[in-house]
Amino acid sequence: MTDAVGSIDTPDARDEVAESKKKPRKGGKRAKKGPLKRLALFYRQIIAELRKVVWPTRHQLTSYTTVVIFFVAIMIALVTVIDYGLNHAAKYVFG
Repeated sequence: MTDAVGSIDTPDARDEVAESKKKPRKGGKRAKKGPLKRLALFYRQIIAELRKVVWPTRHQLTSYTTVVIFFVAIMIALVTVIDYGLNHAAKYVFG
């Protein structure tokens, strides 16, 4: 059974015309702002995020730095020993 205009199953012809006349928005709110305003907003957001950071104390910073330097020194020594061993093994194998 075909219903008249206004049926639940078939939309009105006026609704289809009204929808086709609407232009889609490009970019939302960002499209309205210029590049300098967007850049300023970006930097304001960076500063706001940096204020949320829990910064380490001087004691924590020195202890973390010491641990990192110690670990790097151990890794350098380990790689040096492995390189030295592989160098001698290659000289032994290939003469």
